[in-house]
Amino acid sequence: MRQRIAGVAVAVLGLWAAGSHGALEAPVSRAAACGEEGAAKAPACAAAVAASDGELPEAWDNLRVPDVGGRDREVIPDGELCSAGLDAYRGLDLPRADWPATTLTPGDGFTFRYRGTIPHQGSFHLYVTADGYDPARPLGWDDLEPRPFMEATDPPMKDGSYVMDGSLPEAKSGRHLIYTIWRNSDTPDTYYSCSDVVFTVAARPRAAEPEGGRLPWLAGGGLLALAAGLAVMARRHDRRR
Repeated sequence: MRQRIAGVAVAVLGLWAAGSHGALEAPVSRAAACGEEGAAKAPACAAAVAASDGELPEAWDNLRVPDVGGRDREVIPDGELCSAGLDAYRGLDLPRADWPATTLTPGDGFTFRYRGTIPHQGSFHLYVTADGYDPARPLGWDDLEPRPFMEATDPPMKDGSYVMDGSLPEAKSGRHLIYTIWRNSDTPDTYYSCSDVVFTVAARPRAAEPEGGRLPWLAGGGLLALAAGLAVMARRHDRRR
């Protein structure tokens, strides 16, 4: 009886460990947007599903590589960052500029959300592409800024997602990509996510133009008032002479 209970416990623990799946959902990652829970029906998603080896979109949250141990650049080849080198997700590496993208304002505060099945310990590392990034070319490690713009360890899970408050990269404009690495500390797995984003600066409201293009103090009869004032000053000057 004890052996049977022990066997059940081991099985439950195994399912718990195997359930450590996830992907960035805000800003939305390619896997989340094109997975079965995603709402996007973009041509890029259709192409990704067709090019992948069977598991996308059903296993969109299982893009993981074991035993990386922080050697991401050594293990994941250039041009295969979004699929982490896994054939089941190779469609996510397609170089194209029409992936579903999230519009962001550089330098703003932002709440990042990473969909997860169950709570797990680990650290998140978020990188952004460097200036000059071309979405029509395969993504390589040198396309990313050398250091993450945000990191978080063991963030809280709310409503099924890890929640991380942070700030967006500054001085970015146009189409870019946010690359997320989630290193589990209680499993041997590392997860990878590619989120396409567009950085735009909010337009500043233009000042109202003065009436008829005149200076504000000349508008609405101001010119007549100025003329009258000058006349009074001229008369006073004449009296003093």
